Amino acid sequence: MPERTYREPGADVTIARARLNGLDIDVTHQQSPRGDWEEVSITLRASPSFQAFGDALATANPVKLWAQAAQMMWAPWLLAARPLLEPARPRQIRSEPGQDGR
Repeated sequence: MPERTYREPGADVTIARARLNGLDIDVTHQQSPRGDWEEVSITLRASPSFQAFGDALATANPVKLWAQAAQMMWAPWLLAARPLLEPARPRQIRSEPGQDGR
């Protein structure tokens, strides 16, 4: 996701832009030269449309999405803790042939 922030020369205007798949976000901040007002505007531009973007989100299962996100977040910690979580097993002593009493 390429993001840009820049200031326009000669004016106190800052613009931040982000591009996602199908969604462009522009945040513009400007202040008057005398400092008596300030304005922030956020522009969202969806392509092909917000309806298509919403339909894509509606088909997703939010519980499954949440479960996968939680699993991805906890996976490294659970793998690191696996040796600590395994039950202790008694060590098996190997008997040499002929020592088992037969």
